[in-house]
Amino acid sequence: MEMFKTTVVACVLQMVLAGVAHAAGPFGTIRVGNWNGGAYSNDSTGAFSHCAASTPYANGVTLLVGQDANSSWLLGFANPAFRFKKGENLTIDVTFDGQAEVRLFATAFSEVMVSAVLPTNVARALQKASLMVAVARGTPFQFSLTSTAPLVAAITNCVTRVKADGLDKAGDFTKIAAKPQTAPDKQASPATGGKSARTKSGTGFVVSANGHVVTNNHVIDGCVGDIKGNLTGEASMALRVVSSDANNDLALLQAPSTAAFKDFARIRDRSIRSGDSVIAIGFPYHGMLTSDFTVTTGIVSSLSGMRNDTRFLQISAPVQPGNSGGPLFDATGQIVGVVTGKVDALRIAVATGNIPENINFAIKTGVLRDFLDNSVVPYQTAEPKAELKTTDIAGNARPYTMLISCNATEQADAKR
Repeated sequence: MEMFKTTVVACVLQMVLAGVAHAAGPFGTIRVGNWNGGAYSNDSTGAFSHCAASTPYANGVTLLVGQDANSSWLLGFANPAFRFKKGENLTIDVTFDGQAEVRLFATAFSEVMVSAVLPTNVARALQKASLMVAVARGTPFQFSLTSTAPLVAAITNCVTRVKADGLDKAGDFTKIAAKPQTAPDKQASPATGGKSARTKSGTGFVVSANGHVVTNNHVIDGCVGDIKGNLTGEASMALRVVSSDANNDLALLQAPSTAAFKDFARIRDRSIRSGDSVIAIGFPYHGMLTSDFTVTTGIVSSLSGMRNDTRFLQISAPVQPGNSGGPLFDATGQIVGVVTGKVDALRIAVATGNIPENINFAIKTGVLRDFLDNSVVPYQTAEPKAELKTTDIAGNARPYTMLISCNATEQADAKR
């Protein structure tokens, strides 16, 4: 394992720093999306050591995934800006698709690279995940992992074939791997009409015992492939689009029939008033910030949106990209709106010379109920009850507030 780590480090540093690699290779090729690598030999004996591939990300980190001849998996992080002490041990906390955090124990093999051996269950999570957040020394790094399933298959194929046939017969190890939908950060693919794609995310909430999920239309607009839903701490599920209303920015998704929800949201059956307290829950900047949902509070500032649009509430509860489609609650825990966005601060500043603050918007329940009625959804309404603590409202919302994510074209993502 020690020799495996040494040669893997040499391979990555060659890519990152354009230096001279001490490991022989690559023998054969691994090319999956933007991932490149192959088979490598032990730099002392010449015997097969490992198969690995790496790719650079826009955040400056080069990510490496490898497997040695003993089928142990390794995950490495390299960046010319890193400043580690050689031999230093540190922890890296990783989260896949907003699930439970996993702590890895890594070693710095140079100033610019650290690596950690992956437990089997973590390696499986890496293979299935679409988003990974790694936190080291308090600094978070986000990685889109949409190519890791075919990558892991290619690396496994590489190890199997080299162990059976030897390095001299190394070839294209990606032939058995399915083509990825997108590259780890951005890539053009036939599925997106040749346009670059990226991971986008928002928020949704369950509104019926049958697993109907409400979100904004702009959250799913332009999605390519599966739309995924994640309740905090649970595995992701594929969601099916039932209906959408671009004019009112609403979309209805359906969870699989096998999904079980402990609870679902109730919609307030009375109008809310200006000055009433509201609570917004969602997943802003998911991965860059916390993997859990966030909770913000404010009031209803106005019963109409931009240019007196009566379909919307203006609220002071802070929201960010990623809150879109999330539930807006009153002080009793009933749904009073669907968060849809915030005012364009830059445009207002250019027009008026002033930077606006706390001007955000939510779709009113009247519009939401019309949409659900037209979609024949058996939602439930409720009368306002006694006020609850914000912590209780957040706790009650956990079983049905969902991270919504998908791969989407850059053009569609720009509409958000």
